[in-house]
Amino acid sequence: MKKRTPARPRKSAKQRKRAAPKSAPAAEAAKTAMRRLRTELARALRNIAELQASADTDFLLGIPNRRGFERELARALAYIKRYRASGALIVLDVDRLKPINDAFGHAAGDQVLKAIVAVLTSQVRSSDIVGRLGGDEFALLLWNLDETDAKAKAAALEETIDRLTFQFQGSTITAGASAGVAMLGSHAEAGRALEEADSAMYQRKAQRRHER
Repeated sequence: MKKRTPARPRKSAKQRKRAAPKSAPAAEAAKTAMRRLRTELARALRNIAELQASADTDFLLGIPNRRGFERELARALAYIKRYRASGALIVLDVDRLKPINDAFGHAAGDQVLKAIVAVLTSQVRSSDIVGRLGGDEFALLLWNLDETDAKAKAAALEETIDRLTFQFQGSTITAGASAGVAMLGSHAEAGRALEEADSAMYQRKAQRRHER
């Protein structure tokens, strides 16, 4: 005859409770850990977004820097090509910022730049973009303007900036600006458009010197 395996002694209720897996506390700990990880991930993503934004923003003026503006220009051109929209690019250069910096210091030059940015942002629509390409050079991306309107806008910006006056060390100073225009259509390229507007700006700057 086959031998029977002796039955194991039954555990008491107290022993069963002690041996049972601690599922509820473990699950709660896992949920807490997941919540903490989600919070840390959200914080890390916010930090990344802030770093990306700061990398694309001029710290002094609070507008896109060259990198940020070129990114927006590329997006705009993709939209223009896809939907056959139109726009204009204006490159604007402050005429006498270096002499102001040399005579009165960079704090004076910063004050001039801030005043000019205030003019530029107040003279465009919320959908338009104003950026600083570097130093005393700015760029504006304007939607749905034909060439006549774009050149009229550039002239109006020059006129408004020409009227700005500043008081430094008892002297009344003006800066002035020269602006050039390039049109944006379905065949426009970002680099070529910036070069075209920049070239037009230098032609305008030379013309303004002869007009004085």
